[in-house]
Amino acid sequence: MKQTILAIILTLCSAASWAQKMPYKDPTLPINERVADLLGRMTLAEKIGQLRCTLAWNYYELKGNKPMPSEQFKKDLSEGHIGMLWATYRADPWTQKTLANGLNPERAAAAGNALQRYAIENTRLGIPLFLAEEAPHGHMAIGTTVFPTGLALAATWNEETLKRVGQVIGKEIRLQGAHISYGPVLDLSRDPRWSRVEESMGEDPVLTSQLGAAMVKGLGGGNLVNPYSTIATLKHFIAYGTTEGGQNGNQSVVGTRDLLQNFFPPFEKAVKEGALSVMSSYNSLDGIPSTGNAWLYNNLLKGQWAFDGFVVSDLYSIDGLYHTHHVCANLEQAAVMALKAGVDVDLGGNAYAELEKAVQKGALSEKLIDQACARVLRKKFEMGLFEKPYVDVKATKDVHSAAHKQVALDAARQLITLLKNDGGVLPLSKNLRLAVVGPNADNVYNLLGDYTAPQAMGHVTTILMGIRQKLPQQQVLYARGCAIRDEASAQIDEASAQIDEAVQAALHADVVLACVGGSSARDFKTNYHSTGAAEVNANSVSDMESGEGYDRATLSLLGKQQTLLSALKATGKPLIVVYIEGRPLLKNWAAEHADALLTAYYPGEAGGTAIADVLFGDYNPAGRLPISVPRSEGQLPVYYNKRAPLPHNYVEMAATPLYPFGYGLCYTTFHYDNLQVNKIGERRYTLSFDLTNTGKRDGEEVAQLYLTPETASVVQPVKQLKHFKRVAIKKGETVHMTFDLHPEDFQIIDSMLQPVIEPGLFNLFVGPSSEVKALQHTINFK
Repeated sequence: MKQTILAIILTLCSAASWAQKMPYKDPTLPINERVADLLGRMTLAEKIGQLRCTLAWNYYELKGNKPMPSEQFKKDLSEGHIGMLWATYRADPWTQKTLANGLNPERAAAAGNALQRYAIENTRLGIPLFLAEEAPHGHMAIGTTVFPTGLALAATWNEETLKRVGQVIGKEIRLQGAHISYGPVLDLSRDPRWSRVEESMGEDPVLTSQLGAAMVKGLGGGNLVNPYSTIATLKHFIAYGTTEGGQNGNQSVVGTRDLLQNFFPPFEKAVKEGALSVMSSYNSLDGIPSTGNAWLYNNLLKGQWAFDGFVVSDLYSIDGLYHTHHVCANLEQAAVMALKAGVDVDLGGNAYAELEKAVQKGALSEKLIDQACARVLRKKFEMGLFEKPYVDVKATKDVHSAAHKQVALDAARQLITLLKNDGGVLPLSKNLRLAVVGPNADNVYNLLGDYTAPQAMGHVTTILMGIRQKLPQQQVLYARGCAIRDEASAQIDEASAQIDEAVQAALHADVVLACVGGSSARDFKTNYHSTGAAEVNANSVSDMESGEGYDRATLSLLGKQQTLLSALKATGKPLIVVYIEGRPLLKNWAAEHADALLTAYYPGEAGGTAIADVLFGDYNPAGRLPISVPRSEGQLPVYYNKRAPLPHNYVEMAATPLYPFGYGLCYTTFHYDNLQVNKIGERRYTLSFDLTNTGKRDGEEVAQLYLTPETASVVQPVKQLKHFKRVAIKKGETVHMTFDLHPEDFQIIDSMLQPVIEPGLFNLFVGPSSEVKALQHTINFK
C-alpha cells in the first residue's frame, strides 16, 4: 500500500516537473517558440476551443458573496475547451443581472480569478482564459465609471480627453481581471435614423480617426506588457453605420473608393496605434456579408495593413451567414466561410463548434485553424497570462475612484454643445427661480446611453440634481411634464395632467429649462433578440427610442414632448431647451422659438453636473457637432463632405443642414487673423494664424482646417476636414496656432483606386465650423 502511494506521488511529481519543463511554459523563450510548442501539443478540438468566445454571465454563481464557477461553465469548458469568455461581468435587462445578483468590482475580480483558476487547473494544458468585456464608453459592469457615449465624446474634439478616457477604461477592466475591451466604435454615421449613432464618433473620417486612435492609445496602444493595457477591439468592420434606410444590419451601398477614402482610414489609423482586435459587422456590401468577406480580413487587414491581432465576429454574425444572409446552407458551411475569410474568433455563436466536422470531411484545412489559434495564443503570451493569470482583488478599490470620476466630469463638460443663445440668456444668474421640466430632467438612465450597467443610488447626477447643487431648494421648481414616448391611449390623460403641472411651474418661475430628447435606457419589460439588440414592441412603450435595434423612421420628438414645449413657450417665460439624445433629432422648433438651445448627447454619469456648470457659467461651453443636424428626414443623407456638386435646395426647404458639422457656440467670441502658409519640404506646408479671444470671458475654441482640390481626376468632397485643435484662450489674449500639412493631406483615390497626389490648386480654409471660412488660401502643386 505504501509503495502504491509512493508510486502515485512520484508519478505526480514527475508530471508536475515535466509540465514545468514544457517550452510553452518557459517565459524566457521567444513567444513564437512558445506558441509553436503549445500548438504542437493541442488536439484539433482544443485549438477550435481557443476560437470560441462564449456568453459568460451565467458562468459564475454567488455563494454568499463568494463567486464560484457554475456547472454550466464547467460543462462548456469540458465539452468545448473554451478559451475566451464574453461579458462575464455584464449586467443589464438582457442578461437579467441586477445590482442584487450581479458583480460589483471586487466580486468581479474574484469571479474572474475563480474561472481562471478552474480553467488552468482542470484542463489538460492549463491555457488561461481571455475575458472580453463591452467597453464603448466605460466598462459595462456594475460599479464602474460611466463616460459619455462615443458621439458625445466626439463632440469634445479633444484627443487628450479621449486618451484619458481610454486609460480609465483600460485600468478598470484589467483591475477586475478582464483583458479585452470591445470599443471604440469607429463606424461613420451617415444616417441618423440608425439606432447605434450614439456609439459612433459621427460622420467624419478625420475626426473619427484622430479620436479613435487617441482612445486606443489610452487603452494601452497595443503594449500588452503594461498591466493596464487591454486588447482594444475596433467596431464594426465595415460601413455598418450607413446601411439602407438606417436599418441596423441592412446592406450598405458603398463604393470601393468611398471605402478607401472614408471608411477604412479610422480603422487603419487605430490599427497603427495598437488596436489588436477588429470586430466584423452584421451588414453586407455588394452582396458579400462582412463576416464572410475574405478581401477585408485576409487581403486588406492582415495583408496590406500587417495587422497581427485577431478578428472576432459580431455576436452570432457567423451563424447569420446561414440564418440571416442565406449565403450558406448550414452552420458548418458558415463556419468554413468565416474562417477562410479570416475571422479568427466566433463570438457567442454555434458555428465554430462545427469546424471539427469540416476538417474531418476535408472541407477545411487544419492549417487555417492553426493560424487563427496562433493569433489568439500569441496575445495571451504577450499579455503574460501564463505567468500572471490572476489579479489582486483588493486593488479594485481604484475602480470608479475620485480621479476616474473627474475624467468623466471633464469629458461631460467639454462635450456640451451650445447651438443658440439669443440675447445672451445664458449663462443664468444664480438669483433667479428656475423651472426644470421635461422627461430627461431627472432620469438617471436616460443620460447614460446603451451598453450601460445598472447604477447604484447616487452614482449618477441628473440635470435636476446638478441644478440643485447650484441653487437653494426654494429657487428650483420641478415637473416632469411628460415621458419620452407616452403615446399609449392609457397614458394620454396622465400626460395632459403632467403638462399642466409643468406649465404651472413655469408660470411661477423666472426662466424655464426644458430637458427633452430621447433615451437608450433598457428596461426589464423590453424584449431582446439573441444578439442583445432591443426589439421594438408596440405593446410596451418605454422611454427607449434609440440604442441597438431601435432604428427610427422619423427624427422628431416622440410622445407629447412637442406639446410640452409649445405649452411652455406660451407662458412667455424665457425658454432654454436641452436635448439629451443618441442621434441628432430635429430641432427646427427649438431653433426658432427657444431662447437658448443646447445638446448634451448622452453625457454619462456626470452629465447633470456638467450641464448645470454650463447653464450657470461655471464652465464656458465649447462642444462642436460631430454630425450634422438635419432640417428634415427628407434631406438624408446630409453629411457635410459629400462629393461635388454642392446640393441644390429642395422645393420645400434648403438643402443645407439646420446646424452643420463642426458647429458650436460659447459665451465669448474669437477672431481669426494673420494667416501664413509656408512650404517646409516636398509637399509639406506649415499653416499658421492668430486666434484672439475678443469677448469678456475665458473660453475654448476649436479651430478647424478644411481642404479640397479645385479639380481632380475623380470627383472629390466639396470640403474635407484635415486638422483641428481645441485650445483654451483667456479673454483679450491671442494664441498663435499652427497646423502642419503632410503629403497624405493632399491624397485622393484615383480612377485605379490608388492613393495619388495630383498637381493643381488646393483650396483651404480655417474656421470655427465646416460652414465658416474665417481665413482662406490656395496652394498650387506643380
